[in-house]
Amino acid sequence: MAVVDSFEYLFREISLVCRSTRDALAFIGALYASRKTLQFIGCVLKAGNDHLLSKLSRWSNLQKRFGKWAVVTGSSEGIGRAYARELASRGLNIVLISKKENRLYRTAKDIEEKYGVQTCVLGINFNEGREIYQEIWEAIKDKEIGILVNNVGVMYDYPQPFLEVPTEMLWQLINVNVATATMMTHMILPQMVQRCKGAVVMVSAGSCDKITPLTTVYSATKSFLDYFARAIQYEYQDHGIIVQSLMPFYVATRMTRFSETLSRPSIMIPSAADYARHAIATLGYTSRTTGYWPHTLQGWIIQCIPDSLWMWGATRLNYAFKRQTDERIKRRSLRLMHSDQSQESDS
Repeated sequence: MAVVDSFEYLFREISLVCRSTRDALAFIGALYASRKTLQFIGCVLKAGNDHLLSKLSRWSNLQKRFGKWAVVTGSSEGIGRAYARELASRGLNIVLISKKENRLYRTAKDIEEKYGVQTCVLGINFNEGREIYQEIWEAIKDKEIGILVNNVGVMYDYPQPFLEVPTEMLWQLINVNVATATMMTHMILPQMVQRCKGAVVMVSAGSCDKITPLTTVYSATKSFLDYFARAIQYEYQDHGIIVQSLMPFYVATRMTRFSETLSRPSIMIPSAADYARHAIATLGYTSRTTGYWPHTLQGWIIQCIPDSLWMWGATRLNYAFKRQTDERIKRRSLRLMHSDQSQESDS
């Protein structure tokens, strides 16, 4: 009988411990579920603010809010050109800075004729070193710069392992993607602080949040831009300055020409014009965004993927893009070879 009593007593004690443990685990589970629910609600509200509410004032007077002129780097094509056009459509005069190419001047002429604003064209190669910034300053120092769009950037010709990237390309990535945004912001921000108004837009990339093999240095430079934008925003938020980090995923531009799939616009891969139209509406509503609502959905999904699984998948995807490019280069080489042989036979 004593044995039975002892067993029942032990069973009751174990049950109490298990019940307490179960209650504690249930409480922890409830806290975790509540936290995730609040995070989800926060994400939905932020997305609504970024991509819905921002559209209600998309035609707000940016010139009055920020200043008469906007500087856009890398504005001869892609997102930079499209963003410059969007700013001009809202009445801002545009300083277009890019390489000395005919399309830069064509863009300026088109903007002047279509939107009736002034333009200033600077043919600059941002890979040429620190001397170029004095030339830029001399051209813009008397202008009221309200918006600076740090868009200029270079990417690998196609995804490659780090050691296969040419040394010259590595220097370009550092000089153009990192140094330009840093020095242009350091040059123009003081006058914004003095007027207590202005906006700086850093065009980063969706890959800045996740380690993406085969675009290693490019993604690292975009992480720098995102970090830089967030830090500057915090430092100068009390001076009336808006600093925004734009983090687009794939946009159908010249940078994605290494893949036929990425070069065709779709809802997930917008054209530069579609992307810029959505992105500019978020200026002043959020300091960190993809700028395009399908990209925001894409970002949510990617954030749920463990880093190790993401790197595994991204590596295989980029190797697939690399194979596409290698095959296209091989086909082009064969065509050139056949063309040369036919010319020799004709001669």
